[in-house]
Amino acid sequence: MLMNEYLNQVLNVIDSISRSQKETIQRVASKIADSIMKGGVLHLFGSGHSHMVAEDAFNRAGGLVCINAMLEPSLMEINVGRTSMLERLHGYAKVIVSGYDLRPGETIIIVSNSGINAVPIEVALECKERGLHVVALTSLQHSSEECSRHSSGKRLFEVADEVLDNCGVPGDAMLAHEKLTNKIGPSSTIAGIVIIQTLICAVVEQLLERGAAPPVFRSGNISGGEEHNQGLIDGYKERIRYY
Repeated sequence: MLMNEYLNQVLNVIDSISRSQKETIQRVASKIADSIMKGGVLHLFGSGHSHMVAEDAFNRAGGLVCINAMLEPSLMEINVGRTSMLERLHGYAKVIVSGYDLRPGETIIIVSNSGINAVPIEVALECKERGLHVVALTSLQHSSEECSRHSSGKRLFEVADEVLDNCGVPGDAMLAHEKLTNKIGPSSTIAGIVIIQTLICAVVEQLLERGAAPPVFRSGNISGGEEHNQGLIDGYKERIRYY
């Protein structure tokens, strides 16, 4: 059954992440913890379906308060038909990053499954110019097999300081069927969220090991949760665009 095959393939992807990405996750977590200890925040950016990875980590029970999700409506799938055009538009990234408080020494994670379009590549380049630690979350296999659509000829993984591989296949969809001309069952969103949430757990652990109190959200649906959260938000609302 395709249902069972998809579930098995998702488990295989997560197993690949577990076996291959832990060392990189720990290195990235250390950089993020360094920044948070100095009052910094973690920035997350993605366009198209990749924005969901950033949104999942933002304002989330059990997650870090100090996450600045760079959610651009023009690059979300609600902007049907134009998102793909805009994420290939040279120069658009400069406009995007101008709307955020990005500081040297902080980390930005740029999510792009293919890593070949102009906007995520230029966001990476713009952030590197500003002195940020740039991390790509991408499919290395997919990206390595495709040509860049950016004028530099480089792909996202080639301009980032660190690369987190979502262990996905070219084209994202994993399942073939004799009655279909296209594959079904994408993995990049699930894999990206697993990586980011694993990374957040590693950041929290490192903060605890350094004697810091990690700014972690409680559920707003349990007693005292909203009051707890608001107290933490108040400490970051000048840094995070959507607070």
